[in-house]
Amino acid sequence: SAKCFMYSIEWQKRGLPHVHILIWLENKILPDDIDSLICAEIPDPIQDPILHEIVRKNMIHGPCGTFNGNSKCMSNGKCTKKFPKHFTTTTITGEDGYPNYRRRCIKSGGFSVKISCNGVSTDIGNQWVVPYNPVLLRLFDAHINIEHCSSIKAIKYICKYINKGSDQATFSVEKQSKDEITSYQSGRYVRSSEAVWRILSFPIHERYPSVFHLSVHV
Repeated sequence: SAKCFMYSIEWQKRGLPHVHILIWLENKILPDDIDSLICAEIPDPIQDPILHEIVRKNMIHGPCGTFNGNSKCMSNGKCTKKFPKHFTTTTITGEDGYPNYRRRCIKSGGFSVKISCNGVSTDIGNQWVVPYNPVLLRLFDAHINIEHCSSIKAIKYICKYINKGSDQATFSVEKQSKDEITSYQSGRYVRSSEAVWRILSFPIHERYPSVFHLSVHV
């Protein structure tokens, strides 16, 4: 059961808002608990062909590296998302950070999927799967990355969005002027979805339990 939570709403200038949520549990989460909620493997194409196809379409990273060195995630010859991941037969948790999710190779009972990369059909294994929740993936048929967050940096990530400035955009002023520098201005950018959200006074951040400021006497 959950004992507290925190979330922030974010827009990022594209379509509908999305939410970042952190949930604290009463008891320490175990590898079996993680496996029951988060999967980083390709489903069995025979037993679950629908989920297999959804994962193939939405949850395969890249591929990058030796398959595609020009991928957007590549920097100095390495994937910034640290793909491909290592194979492991069991989920391993750490004290601080992301766990190593179970990613079985073919010999250990894993599956592969064929995708096209630069016009070439390639077999991709579990080391390229982005972690997901099968229930949510089946429901929305979209890219939904689910992670077990045990790093203290997660709090900073959730809170920094509501404490930074408003979105900005550069736009041109229609007038007869050859001064290209002054013909552009930086202004606040608000999409229609964000405007409606704020007009209706929907919350952009919420936490439970509430935080109280306490006086400290030295």
